[in-house]
Amino acid sequence: MTVAAKKKEKHSFTASEARNLISKRTNVFFNIIMILGCIFTVFPLWIIFISSITSEVALTTYGYRLWPIEFSANAYTYLFRDGSIMITAYKNTLIATVCGTVLSTVTVGLYSYALSRKDFKYRKFFTFFSFFTMLFSGGLVSYYNICRSFLGLKDTVYALFLPLSFSAYWVIIMRTFYNSNVPEEVIESARIDGSGEWRTLIQIVVPLAIPGYATVALFSAIGVWNDFRQCLLLNDSSEFYNLQYTIYQTMNNLRFLKENASKMGGVNVSNLPSETFRMAMAVVTVGPIIMAYPFFQKYFIKGLTVGAVKG
Repeated sequence: MTVAAKKKEKHSFTASEARNLISKRTNVFFNIIMILGCIFTVFPLWIIFISSITSEVALTTYGYRLWPIEFSANAYTYLFRDGSIMITAYKNTLIATVCGTVLSTVTVGLYSYALSRKDFKYRKFFTFFSFFTMLFSGGLVSYYNICRSFLGLKDTVYALFLPLSFSAYWVIIMRTFYNSNVPEEVIESARIDGSGEWRTLIQIVVPLAIPGYATVALFSAIGVWNDFRQCLLLNDSSEFYNLQYTIYQTMNNLRFLKENASKMGGVNVSNLPSETFRMAMAVVTVGPIIMAYPFFQKYFIKGLTVGAVKG
């Protein structure tokens, strides 16, 4: 076969494939749209970062800029000064995020794996048992009393992640992923070869279900990192505050000092950062999640599209 024939065969399409092709102009148009979308997404983040390293006076005088007119790290110095509660809050949030992510991935993975097995006798009951919690809950009062009094989660770091370590929604995602990506024939073959349940799960099922685990892990990490409610309800001591609640408390304190400075004789609050402090807190809060997301993106997209195509 000649080179020309090979090229012709390579670029030949069926009628259905030809209908799905787009023209070069359309392709350029979509590329421009995607580039503009990326710019509009990154632009606010860049403004927030630049504002966080700008002096309070320059930001108040000249407004938001693409580059700092007067560089200053006072907001970060105030945020992480010696003895600052922010350092403790950051440590608590990191511990809660790591532990909560690992715990939720393990519990959801085990629970949903049992539900995906057709030979599990009580799978319909436990499926309904988990799904029922998505429709009805015991209410805030019962939740508060059980967590603080019965489980003893008051003023502990466990309160930041233990109540968030399981979700019926994640169970549904993982069960669907098991059914779609782990063939029953593979499990049967492992059983015939003498593999036990735990060995089958760890050596065969888990490698096939990594995108599903990554999806659950990302959901859990974002949920624990951004959580505000658990700390508000269960922790009274600042020693166990997480990052979000500490930021809320700090902003309230700054607002109080700004509004009541005239009534507090001798108190100078002119050097306290306000707008730049808000921007620094936004960078500190969003930064780790943005940096972690690219590593989970390919698994996250694959996990979310489970069940989108029925064969």
